[in-house]
Amino acid sequence: MTFGKLLRSLREDRGWSLGDLAGKVPYSRSHLSNLETGRRAPVGDVARLCDVALNARGDLIAAANMDYVARIDGTPWQTAELLQRIQISDASDATIASLNATVYELCCQYNLRDAIELRAESHGWLERVGKMLRKPVGLKAHQELLVSAGYLALLAGCTEYDLGMRATAEATRTASLELGIESGHAEITGWAHEMSAWFALTQGRYQNAIDAAQKGQLASKGTSVYVQLLGHEAKARARLGQPGLDALLDEGQHYLEQRPEPERTEHHFVIDSSRWNYHSMDIHRLAGNLDKAREYATSAIESLVRPDGTEISPMRVSEARLTLAVVASREGDLEKAVDLGIEGLQGSRKSLPTMLMVAGELDAELQQRYPKERLPGEFREAVRAASH
Repeated sequence: MTFGKLLRSLREDRGWSLGDLAGKVPYSRSHLSNLETGRRAPVGDVARLCDVALNARGDLIAAANMDYVARIDGTPWQTAELLQRIQISDASDATIASLNATVYELCCQYNLRDAIELRAESHGWLERVGKMLRKPVGLKAHQELLVSAGYLALLAGCTEYDLGMRATAEATRTASLELGIESGHAEITGWAHEMSAWFALTQGRYQNAIDAAQKGQLASKGTSVYVQLLGHEAKARARLGQPGLDALLDEGQHYLEQRPEPERTEHHFVIDSSRWNYHSMDIHRLAGNLDKAREYATSAIESLVRPDGTEISPMRVSEARLTLAVVASREGDLEKAVDLGIEGLQGSRKSLPTMLMVAGELDAELQQRYPKERLPGEFREAVRAASH
């Protein structure tokens, strides 16, 4: 949801007129109206002030930041067009085997590799497949080709969304869903629904996130993505203040215990116990379980940072540090909270929507708890800089 649509929704939910909101923030009714209709972009402190006035818990701040990064999105159909070519192409067994190995390796590079570079290489392989594969093949080989193309689409879509390219990512996600359905591959279909839940979650559309997660669970029961979908459902319910979080956490933990540990946990489209702990960290933070949130965040950093300081998964480490910053804020240590928060924005590999969602929640937390202090302003400036 855009900043303007979310602003109007929150205002109307409170039963406020534009005049009522104008009485709470230093902006005129006409300025606020222009923000709601999209004729003006939310610049300066307007997002933060409206967020506080409407008690939006960081959602308006995150939406404003997402609107900014979405403006770099100028090619929404590029990946989808490549995928259309893939769906009508064929290949030899040797080409398919080579493609499978390459796609697997690319998926293992997601956590560390620059998103722009990885997206470009994914596109390169999609183009190469579209040019090379023309001869009809057997049914099994054709299905394998669709599966490889499906994972390439998922990977491209994830990097696109990491970069804030919302329209492009959604077009790619839709194409990957079609490939998953056409190939009869429950894992790809489930991950396409997972992306939908992730998009909705980071855009503040929490009920949509729950719906997408549940739809994905129905399509992917028995696969590893099922537990990821449980995590997204729990995150969305936590942000809505709904009950039942412990049941979802228990189900996810039990489900993982029944599955073998993956050979390469860095593969983005497999789930292991460490990633489930990462989801649990976020859910406990939102539920106010500070000891559990600290435990999971500390464990994540210890397991994902090598002795020489190299981060195995910078995006997860970033969110763990932001979680510890929230814990520090609620325990009254403002300086530690801001230091950890700023450190959490400085990872070498970022997923802008997820980072801005959690950073926006921390920003709202700091502004609410320490409205007269200087340090929260420093963190807000760091968030603004990180989003550009």
